[in-house]
Amino acid sequence: MAGKLRLMGAGEIQERLGVSRTRAYQLVARRDFPEPYAELQMGKIWLASDVEDWIRVNRPHLADDAP
Repeated sequence: MAGKLRLMGAGEIQERLGVSRTRAYQLVARRDFPEPYAELQMGKIWLASDVEDWIRVNRPHLADDAP
């Protein structure tokens, strides 16, 4: 059986980066942030692997904190 699909919403991204809700929304709106995997009624969601790749490039000091 394939592994579980890991997804992140704005709240998980906020927690992962250790930033405020406002800052998390600013970051996900950046042109260099990955495209959302899907958009639900509750908001956009991203593949966790895409977010972690972005962190490795743009916030390398946080890359070691990956779950």
